[in-house]
Amino acid sequence: MKKSLLALAVLGAFAGAAQAQSSVTIYGIVDTGVVYQSKVATTNGGTGSKFGINSGVIQGSRIGFKGVENLGGGLSAVFNLETGFSNDTGGLQGSDATTGSNLFRRKSVVGLAGGFGTVLLGRQTDFADTLSSLSSVNEFGGWTGNVGHNLDRLEGTRTNNSISYTTTNISGFTGNLLYGFGEQAGQTSAGQSFGGGLKYENGPLGLGVSYYQSKANGSTPSDVSLIPSSTTTVTPNTLAANQGSTAFKGWNLLASYQFGPARVYGNWSRVQQDLNTQANLTASSVGSLTTLTNRTLARSKKADIYEIGTAYALSPSLKLLAAVQHTRAQFDGVSGKGKLTAYNFGTDYSLSKRTDLYAFASYIRATDIVNTGIADSTGTDGNQAAVAVGIRHKF
Repeated sequence: MKKSLLALAVLGAFAGAAQAQSSVTIYGIVDTGVVYQSKVATTNGGTGSKFGINSGVIQGSRIGFKGVENLGGGLSAVFNLETGFSNDTGGLQGSDATTGSNLFRRKSVVGLAGGFGTVLLGRQTDFADTLSSLSSVNEFGGWTGNVGHNLDRLEGTRTNNSISYTTTNISGFTGNLLYGFGEQAGQTSAGQSFGGGLKYENGPLGLGVSYYQSKANGSTPSDVSLIPSSTTTVTPNTLAANQGSTAFKGWNLLASYQFGPARVYGNWSRVQQDLNTQANLTASSVGSLTTLTNRTLARSKKADIYEIGTAYALSPSLKLLAAVQHTRAQFDGVSGKGKLTAYNFGTDYSLSKRTDLYAFASYIRATDIVNTGIADSTGTDGNQAAVAVGIRHKF
């Protein structure tokens, strides 16, 4: 009897030690807001106001699983699976043209981590996602996307079949390299992508730079021209003859500094889309803007995006927010530049560490370019306003 009890105690000790060496965490975000938008296209060809319940105003609603297992000697196995959903309808988030409603469309990686850094394989975002904390994405999230980071992909580009390496923090510096395999026999460059970035953080100062490039695979629309997530006015042609041609090149430079209660930031991005001439605009989808058929962001050959903003903490719980984005786009066969400017104001109040309330108000102005809109609807006029009030809970 005593021997049996001793054996059970030893087995229990080993089981407890093994369990302590590994862990799995379930996490998520549920973000929902009431959104008003002016000058949205109606079914009869006119415009009107639109009210709705939107999921993911700041951050996309999601649920994820991440885990780590200690392998000994400072080496760990890690994984992260993350899926998005629209909590206003309860459906899976499937706006990505290449993945539809794939379960873990947001992230699906496994790899090794240690003193050398971290190596991950699977579907993952490039380093721009890490740098976005230095921009308006940190406070406004996707609300400022249509004028800025939907085009420069500042929230990161989800890359299939990819491998990445991220260094450890070395005196404030963190670096990253990513390579995406095209996986097409006989055409190595078709669908290929690669990127890299560097971040420096030292006290109140944050600096970052990133680069990302993708090549057409001949069959995937999103590899041919960038379509902002709320824009449905462009139908890309996907010609096999263009396999391996550069589809997208993007640079991001960012800076942020904390002056007491105020964080001040600014960034510049340069986007080039060499295959923009393959995009055809359907006039019926843009209402009265048929004269601007060559002036959509998705068709711009080159665009510069500028941003400045601030987040001021009135108290540990309450922040006041402001940001301005300005985009200047050039087009093939069209003289002059299109201009988009968005003014954003907001406030965020933390009820706890995991739950906050927010309110945003924005105005966008378009000149010689199709209005990309603010929330989930493309503007049908030279200007548009939008307001959102919502709640976000993290678990």
